[in-house]
Amino acid sequence: MFDNNPLPLDLPPAARAEMAAAVAAWDDEPTAASHVAAALTAAPDSLGVRIGAYKFYLYRHRLEQAVVQARVILAQAARRQQLPHDWRDVAADHAAFDSLEPWPRLFLQALVALGYGLLRLGLTEEGEAALVKAAELDPADRLGAKRLLELSRREPDEDEDS
Repeated sequence: MFDNNPLPLDLPPAARAEMAAAVAAWDDEPTAASHVAAALTAAPDSLGVRIGAYKFYLYRHRLEQAVVQARVILAQAARRQQLPHDWRDVAADHAAFDSLEPWPRLFLQALVALGYGLLRLGLTEEGEAALVKAAELDPADRLGAKRLLELSRREPDEDEDS
């Protein structure tokens, strides 16, 4: 998620250094996490830091923290496009979601990321609601919200090949 977006990632030098240190310390999770936290402190409004933090937390299975970052990224994308504050109130005609321009695409990616994280945390109702909204805004399902929704609703004993 959050790939291939030509967006201003606004990484100030101190935050960039902390994120680079987090990557360098990847095998030492506590150290890497402290660098991610330092980057967030150095540049809390930086989209690049937030996306990097989301990826770090997701890949480290720190889903609660990944969800926090997804919510912040979603709010930043909504503000940038003057969308309703609550993602539940966003409609397809509020932005060029069908064209997947950078900011609408980021909004959709963050919404899918939020839904995924919530589902993984067992918050099924809110997670599914986020994915349903993403599927509504992206009817071509370019970001996979429908597929994630199908997987979330599948019975645990269903055949994996179906």
